Amino acid sequence: MEPGNRSELTEFILLGLSSDPSVQTLLFFVFLAIYVMALVGNGLLIMAVKKDHRLHTPMYFFLANLSLMDICYTSVIVPKMLGNLLAGKKSISYNGCVLQIFFYLFLGQSECILLAFMAYDRYVAICWPLSYSAVLNKAACAKMITASWVAGCIISAVDIGITYRLTFCGPNTIDHFFCEVTSLIQLSCSDVTTNVIMTFVGGAILLLIPLLLILFSYVQILIATKQVTSGRSKVFSTCSSHLIVVVLFYGTATFMYMRPRHSAEQTDKIVSVFYTVVTPMLNPLIYSLRNREVHCALRTFIRSPAFPCNRQ
Repeated sequence: MEPGNRSELTEFILLGLSSDPSVQTLLFFVFLAIYVMALVGNGLLIMAVKKDHRLHTPMYFFLANLSLMDICYTSVIVPKMLGNLLAGKKSISYNGCVLQIFFYLFLGQSECILLAFMAYDRYVAICWPLSYSAVLNKAACAKMITASWVAGCIISAVDIGITYRLTFCGPNTIDHFFCEVTSLIQLSCSDVTTNVIMTFVGGAILLLIPLLLILFSYVQILIATKQVTSGRSKVFSTCSSHLIVVVLFYGTATFMYMRPRHSAEQTDKIVSVFYTVVTPMLNPLIYSLRNREVHCALRTFIRSPAFPCNRQ
C-alpha cells in the first residue's frame, strides 16, 4: 500500500459507549453534568488561588496549574463525545482524530510530570523546611511548570509523528468514544510494531520515572515524620489529597498503557471514562474538601456566609 493512499481516508466512525438511543440520551446529560462540574470546580480553584494572597505559595501554584491541565484535558475529549451522543453519524475527521490524540497525550503526559513536581514540593517543605523558600522560589517553580508542559508537548509530537506515517485502508470504525491511540493503531494496515513498542516504552518511561520520584518523596516524608512527635496530622493532611489524586491518575493510566493488549474493549472504555471525564471533576473536590486553606479560599471567593472559616 502506497503512503499516499492514506489521504483517501477522511474520517473515522466512533462507536461510542452505547448504540441504544435512550442510553445515549441519558449518557449525554450525565456527562454534560460531570463536564460542567469539572469546568466550574477547576475554574473556581484557579481563581481562588489567584485571588487569595495566602495561597500564593509553590504548592498552590502547582495546584492551579493542575486544574488548568484538567480543564484542557477533559475539554479535548468531552465536547466531541457529547456531540456524537446526539448525532446520527458519530464521525470525526482524520485530522481531528490526530489532533485529539496529540492534545490528550500532551496534557496527560504533562500531568504525570506535574504530579511528580508536586510530590517534590511536599518533600522539600516537610523534610527541608528552612530551605523551602530558597529551593522552590518563583523562578524554580516557573521552570518546573514550563518543563512539564514542554516535555509533554515534545513527547506527544514524537508519538504523533510515527502515528501520522501509518497507512489506513479500512475499516475506519473505532470502537471507542474518542480517538484513543491504541485503538487507532489497530485499524492500520501498515506494520505497527514500532508504534506498539513506542507506546509501551513511552508509557513506561512517563509513568515509572515520575512515579519513582513520587515514591521517593513520600518515603522520605514518612521517615521525617517518624522523627517528630507533633504536627503529623497537618503533614498527612497536606499530603493525602495529592496521594489520592496520584492513585486515581496512575491507577487508570497504568491499566490502560502498561498491560497486555487483550483486555475487553468495554473495559477499556470504562477506564477511559474515569480518567478523561470523572477524574478531572474529582480533583478540585479532593483538594478543596481535604484542605482547609483551599476550602476557606473558595468560600471567600464565592462569598458564602454558610460557615465561618478557621484557617488554624
